[in-house]
Amino acid sequence: MRIKGLVIVIIALLAMPAVADAGDWILRVRGINISPNDSSDPIGDFGGEVSVDSKTTIEVDVTYMFSPNWGVEVIAATARHDLGVSGGDLNGANLGSVKVLPPTATLQWHPFPEGLHDFYLGAGVNYTLFYSYDLSGDLEGLGVTDVDFSDSMGLAGQVGLSINLGKSFHINGDVKYIQIDTEADLKAGSDTILSVETDVNPWVYGIGIGYKF
Repeated sequence: MRIKGLVIVIIALLAMPAVADAGDWILRVRGINISPNDSSDPIGDFGGEVSVDSKTTIEVDVTYMFSPNWGVEVIAATARHDLGVSGGDLNGANLGSVKVLPPTATLQWHPFPEGLHDFYLGAGVNYTLFYSYDLSGDLEGLGVTDVDFSDSMGLAGQVGLSINLGKSFHINGDVKYIQIDTEADLKAGSDTILSVETDVNPWVYGIGIGYKF
């Protein structure tokens, strides 16, 4: 009887409509996988392109709902990416690693806000800061003393789905595509000896839990 009663309670919770009203805030924590769709200009006379590895990390985001159908989400996460060379004379070389902080804001449309499932689409902008670069031994051997990365600003797109777990909690998954590019300046002392335009343009896959208040 206790098991039966527990099942009834769970079914009742799942059947509750997940309606977000104007003025509601939603806090989410997701585990995300950042999968770069990377490419770059040739690396000087060496040829080849810069490669950026995938990373898994934690993302925190906050959404403010203007109405049941419209909201704005602000997303924050950071990760350290290893850089390498694909092709050319330096194929397989280690180019060091750099941390990336890409805060992103999207305007979301929730076409069917009532019910167990809340599907939404988002579009917005991203600003990415590159920081805390670690130089590799391979570059040191070529006389490079540091690499400077320009900041990036680009567009972002998003598709998401929330599954209601009651009045306040839900499971959430989303996929984002973010335009990120940078100019990497290889330095020897104060002199720039080579600049390489690099596109990161990651797909970001996330799943986590949210709380509405």
